[in-house]
Order: sequence, then C-alpha cells, then structure tokens
Amino acid sequence: MAGEPSGDLLAARMLRGLRARDPQVRARGIGGPAMAREGFEAWHPMDALSVFGYVDALRRAPRLIRTWRDTRRRTLDWRPDVFVGVDAPDFNLRLEEKLRAAGIPTVHFVGPSIWAWRFERIHQIRRAVSHMLVLFPFEVELYRGQGVPVTYVGHPLAELIPVRPDRAAARARLGLEPGRRVLALMPGSRESEIRLLAPRFLQAAQMLVRQDPGLRIVVPMVNQHRRAQFEAILAQHPVPGCRVLSALPGTGQGPAQGRGPAAAPDAPARADGQDTADWPIAWHAMEAADAVLVASGTATLEAALFKRPLVISYVITPWMRRIMTWKSGQDAPSLPWIGLPNILEREFVVPELLQEAATPQALAEHTWAALTDAALAERISRRFTALHETLSRDTPGLAAQAILDVSHGHAA
Repeated sequence: MAGEPSGDLLAARMLRGLRARDPQVRARGIGGPAMAREGFEAWHPMDALSVFGYVDALRRAPRLIRTWRDTRRRTLDWRPDVFVGVDAPDFNLRLEEKLRAAGIPTVHFVGPSIWAWRFERIHQIRRAVSHMLVLFPFEVELYRGQGVPVTYVGHPLAELIPVRPDRAAARARLGLEPGRRVLALMPGSRESEIRLLAPRFLQAAQMLVRQDPGLRIVVPMVNQHRRAQFEAILAQHPVPGCRVLSALPGTGQGPAQGRGPAAAPDAPARADGQDTADWPIAWHAMEAADAVLVASGTATLEAALFKRPLVISYVITPWMRRIMTWKSGQDAPSLPWIGLPNILEREFVVPELLQEAATPQALAEHTWAALTDAALAERISRRFTALHETLSRDTPGLAAQAILDVSHGHAA
C-alpha cells in the first residue's frame, strides 16, 4: 500500500527483492507505475492517497474514507500472507490495526517520525504493526525499546545517489559553463512552500548575485504547475543568471528549460559510468552545485548524500502552526533540529533558518559561506560521506527478507 511517488519507488524495489527470493509472489493493493512495472495489481491508483496538507486532506476526506473501506474489505476477503504499508501512516496504520486484529500479519515500511512529533502514536503502532522496517539506524533502539519488532534496512537514496558526485559531468548535462559558482535553489515542491519560501530565496539570491555577478542559479521544479508558480514569483524578484529547470536541457522531456545554453550533445559521461537517465531534475541540479539553499524535507538528505554544503529553511503560516500544534499536541518538534542531515548527525552540521529567522539577509549570509568557504565544503564532504556509508545497505533485499519472515511466521 503506497500513496505517493517516493513510496511507489520504495515498494517497487522491495517487490523486486521479493521476487528474487520467491518468483511466485503476488501483490495487490494501492500503488503507482513503478510497482505496476513489477507486476503489481492496483485496486486503486496511488493518487487516491496523495494529499498535500491539512486543507487538501479535509477536502478529499470522503474519497479517502471510501478508498480505505474498500481496501480493508478487499484485503480481508483476499487474506494475504502479509500486508505491507509503505509510509502514509494516517491511512496505513489504521488499516494495519484492523487487519492485524483479524489475524493478518502486518509490516510497516518507513517508521513515522515519532521521534520528532506525536510520540503517543507508538501505542497505535504497537497494536497495528507486526514488524517495522526503518530507514535510519537510530530508530531501531526507539522501536525496540517500545516493544515493536524492527529491522534497519538502510535508506534507498544511499544506493541510488553516487558516493562520489561528478560535478563536472552534471554541469555539462545542464549546459553550465565551467569556472563559475553554481547555487541550487530549492524552495519546495508544494504550493504553500513555494509561496512562502520563494520570495525570500530569490531576494537572498539577488544579494548573492551582487556579491558574485558570475553566479549561476539553477532552480529544479517538480512539475509544470509548480514551475509556473515559481516563475510568476521570479518575475517579481528577477535574478540574473537564474535558470528554472523541469527536465534536462535538450531531452525533449518538457518545455524550454530556462535561461542559458542548452546541454552540449557531446557532454561527457560520468566518471563512474552511472546511468543518470532516470534521475529527477533536482539531482542533476544538486550534483552540479557548489551549495544548496533548500526547503526542509527529503531534499535535505539528498543534498547531504551529494556531499554539498547546504542551508535549510522553512516557513509556515500562523494558521498552519496552530493546526500542527492542535494535531500533535506539541508547540515544537521533540528534537532541536528539523533537517534530516542534522537529525542523523545529532548536531547542527548545517544551518537551519526557520520562521522569523529566515530573512533574505540571513539566508544570503549563510548561503554565501556555503558557496565560498573551501574548508567548510571539505569538512561537509567528509562528514556526509561517512553518513552515506552508514545509510547504504541492500535495502530491497533486507526489506524483502523481513517481509517473507513475517509472512512465514519467523520474524522476531
């Protein structure tokens, strides 16, 4: 059961690992195109579960409830050897609780971040989950200490992102001339994130370009809707040398790829020979960059795995903060950090500028240091290389074996 693109990719890799161990595996439920390519039979498309924020969740509540009830009925009728919920905890944990009570073993893939918000969910998790699969090593002790069987399977991004990034090859793919500093500017993938962060990021970028007129700024956008939204804000805060990207230049995967030269047709291959054809455009931007200014989220971990100095920022409205406080019962996260690299390293390895602290001036000052401090870049590279090695595991194989063990009754 996967409800968004990242979960679809996780589940597809897990299905591949399962079929390598048992070619007779049959899988049904909710999923996306990557799972379908692995022979998955979808009862509902994954966008049936995709919601963006509380307002969208309320608007789509009737459809979500119908989908949940239909999935519960179908699963109880089919009675699979094991149910696997991939992330989407609000949907999956409720379903897992019902199914486990009916005698169906359950595995939850990607532990909810109870270490930051809503720790009281551990009681529901204990009732709902036969076995938890977690992406981060520190989560093992947390779940095990609460009586939840758990396996650390590593983070799949650590397998997909190269240990040694190739900045020169990435710049050639993006048509960026050599010898200039490059900043990847990433204000998020949701409407609210871009609305609140893009003006600040662009005002900071204007200051940076005044300090270095040769600076090149690349802005990867997840789709055409978000691109159009960002470009409207860019028109209000123009930045010389700024290119908006939604696909690689010259690939025919989208409209004109922003301002600047197209990628050379004879752009050199990566030194490690890795195929980048299926990479999201954000990865090309991060690999090409000297530094990354980024909204808090999974992209912060991606930037860390590309070994780039980064500055993390996030802003929410007072109304949204009140909703989060009401829903979680907390005024703030349980940890002093919000960025995944800092959470994993248990210290402020990279700066976080949140809410009122996220002024254009402060963003520009920290980003300038990330762009220009060679000693900082070297320290960051060493630190994040060690993190990459910690997170790199045979995620599909470990997840598949744990699921098979649960289905056969052998799991702890």
